[in-house]
Amino acid sequence: MGDHKEQPLRVGAAVRRRRRTLELTLAVVAERSGLSVPFLSQIENERARPSQSSLEKVADALRTTAVELLAAADPACSVDVVRAEGAVPWVEPRVRSLVRGHHQMHASEFTGDHDAGRELQYRNDQLMYVADGAVEIEAEGRAYRLGRGDTLYLTGGVRHRWRATVAETRLLVVAVAEDIEALRDKPQK
Repeated sequence: MGDHKEQPLRVGAAVRRRRRTLELTLAVVAERSGLSVPFLSQIENERARPSQSSLEKVADALRTTAVELLAAADPACSVDVVRAEGAVPWVEPRVRSLVRGHHQMHASEFTGDHDAGRELQYRNDQLMYVADGAVEIEAEGRAYRLGRGDTLYLTGGVRHRWRATVAETRLLVVAVAEDIEALRDKPQK
């Protein structure tokens, strides 16, 4: 019970990801597939389940196969438990995904350090929470020292880097998925 693999597949997320990867609009996919834009939108938003025939038309329009779309589909899982004891033994540093599949949110746990010199920039917002230890985060030209229980919020687009300053530091990073259009452009003046 609660096993991710027991849940039915949600093919809409796979269709949306493939369409966006190809930088196609719903109108283009509708024209190529012979299906309506509203129906394709319903498929992507999991409000309609395509028949095998419709799925094959969508797959052809997206230059893939129905089998590939089903393989890339997310399980329809509203509750999923990721157990700590199920984690594979890692070599330092370690990173563990806290959310399985492709969702609107990503969450990872970093233990130890990582490539501290690597500058990161994500399209959408993220929250960094220090579960244990301490980190130093450089963002927008300032250094922030965070200890256990501290959080740092970064707006999408902010360049940053971080490093653990204490051995066995555990840092949780929660972010809006990259494929979600959560970052709004600032109004032009």
